[in-house]
Amino acid sequence: MSLGPQGFSDDDRSRLAAQGVDEAEAARQLALLASPPPPVRLDRPCTSGDGILALPTAARPAALAAHAQAAHAGRITTFVPASGAATRMFKDLLAAESSEGPLLPADVRARAAQGDAAAGALAQFAESLPAFAFADALAAQLAARGLDAGRVVREGPWRALLEALLSPEGLDYARAPKGLLAFHRDPDTPGRTRTAFEEHLREALELVGDGARRARLHLTVSPEHQRGFESVLAASRAALETGGRVLDVTFSQQQPSTDTLAASPAGGPFRDAQGALVFRPAGHGALLANLEALAGDLVFIKNIDNIAVDRARGEGLAWARLLLGLVAQWSEQGHALVRRLREGGDPAAMAEAAAFVREHLGEAPPGQGDARAWLLARLARPWRVAGMVANTGEPGGGPFWVLDAAGERSAQIVESAQVDAGSGEQMARFRGGTHFNPVFLACALRDADGRPYRLTEFVDERAVIVTRKSHGGRELLALERPGLWNGAMAGWNTVFVEVPLAVFDPVKTVFDLLRPAHQAH
Repeated sequence: MSLGPQGFSDDDRSRLAAQGVDEAEAARQLALLASPPPPVRLDRPCTSGDGILALPTAARPAALAAHAQAAHAGRITTFVPASGAATRMFKDLLAAESSEGPLLPADVRARAAQGDAAAGALAQFAESLPAFAFADALAAQLAARGLDAGRVVREGPWRALLEALLSPEGLDYARAPKGLLAFHRDPDTPGRTRTAFEEHLREALELVGDGARRARLHLTVSPEHQRGFESVLAASRAALETGGRVLDVTFSQQQPSTDTLAASPAGGPFRDAQGALVFRPAGHGALLANLEALAGDLVFIKNIDNIAVDRARGEGLAWARLLLGLVAQWSEQGHALVRRLREGGDPAAMAEAAAFVREHLGEAPPGQGDARAWLLARLARPWRVAGMVANTGEPGGGPFWVLDAAGERSAQIVESAQVDAGSGEQMARFRGGTHFNPVFLACALRDADGRPYRLTEFVDERAVIVTRKSHGGRELLALERPGLWNGAMAGWNTVFVEVPLAVFDPVKTVFDLLRPAHQAH
């Protein structure tokens, strides 16, 4: 076997080429796996008034007007990551399904009383079944098996409930994407349900419709489920495209070239039983390529599972409009300053640019060096205005002041996996965070000349995460790319804005669908 300078054989290079990964990039990934970058250095949490803006009431009318103008001009697109399966939503029910026996109600309740979490989840699910939007579809699945749903809930066996809900022969909810699950009952049509995707279609019509009433929505989906999304879209058009409204919906899939090489803990690339290189999906940071390919102007990013029923969406829509208006205002002001700075060292332009950067980004030109060049570089970046909610203990990241290797400070979204778990001081700073990232982001992705930014130029390539996984019973090292709203946006102009908890209605477990924001009445 002939090996090149990086230790790759001809077969390896063919595999890399088929994946769309060049040899230098593969070598870079292996180097990161062999010697991971140091953890992030937290200075302190961003708090209200110190890194998080509490938007004054007086500033809101101008922001809403800026949103309306941008929407009318057709500048806004919503970007929704929707490729993940709903498996984690049903983790406890899947654990219950793996138990032995028919799962009779009395037995399950007895195990739940003894602290069996899976049994407790199953008991709660059975007792709450009528409140789920998919209850009728589940009853139909049971009826096809000759079972009455009401009697099964009362008398068992509850295994039948799990098989009808989770198995490929039933609703197959354990493998379906969240976007295609029946999240809510339709408040306007008895007996009808709405998927999470359909609810996003409705929200897009209210949020991003332009002067022609065209709503642009882009979703990242997995290849095997795109047809399902397209079917929901086709079935929804007649009811939603009324009064001249048009749904402009596009899809993309995670690019194979964003997968990363796995490494052996002993060193070098990990190989499967046939000796071939092994690639793994690289986390949500891989979607930066999809966002860049979208070539959008103003883009609002929100997760597929964070969507409430009609009556509970008002506050979230209001704040989405505010954030989009703010990012439109500030990016346009920045673009105007860039154009003036390009013309030369006009003292007035320099002073205005320095004041703008100080006010909105909390930074100032260095005391030495070319201040004009510094200001141009600082302003010529993508923008993100990220909503932050009060920390209620939800797992995930939040806003922090972070120090880089040179001691420079910047406001970043940080996940727990990025923090040094062995440092009591760093973990105490992380646990002291007052706010949480709900993924409620308004972004401006074009430069002063109207051209889309090359988003890959603003990534902190060292903000990766190395984890231990297994393949074929053997341990490997896996590399996650810088997260989409973490290291992938590290070089963006960032403003954190305090938003109410009402904008955040995620569905992380099936029982979140029982919350008021997901109940039609």
